[in-house]
Amino acid sequence: LLSGFPPPTFYSVYEVKGDCPLGLKCFKDFYSGVEYANQIGKPILIDFTGWACVNCRRMEENVWSKPTIYKILNEEYVLISLYVDDRKKLSDDQIFNFRYINGKVISVETVGEKWSAFQILNFKTASQPFYVTIGSDMTVLNSPIQYSNSFEFEKWLKEGLVNYSSL
Repeated sequence: LLSGFPPPTFYSVYEVKGDCPLGLKCFKDFYSGVEYANQIGKPILIDFTGWACVNCRRMEENVWSKPTIYKILNEEYVLISLYVDDRKKLSDDQIFNFRYINGKVISVETVGEKWSAFQILNFKTASQPFYVTIGSDMTVLNSPIQYSNSFEFEKWLKEGLVNYSSL
């Protein structure tokens, strides 16, 4: 019941296997993940997440950890986890202004702000967790999904794989 409140287990002073949920291989940069997916010919699972996202941790620990779901994530998809609250500063040449639909303009100066703007521009939402399956050619494979139970999430992942195989 408390799994979503403490920091993720891989965010620890103790040595852990990787810096991705459950020891999965993941990319923290969209473009690197897409390049890798192209090389190996697998679909992509975009995971819009946050270090301080309680429901993200609950999904990882209570849904992603189910053996059948873990196997799909580990073997069938390239996982790209985009942390919308990552405070790492962008280099000066990557900083840009982002205009919201309501006209408000903000200066995007951190990695998290960049991925948040990316999510808003491409998927018209700013909530986490938010999951999208795409082909390496940027084709969206099925409707994005948010927090869900393991049955629904597994069904959704499999639907993405079927749609990918028919591209």
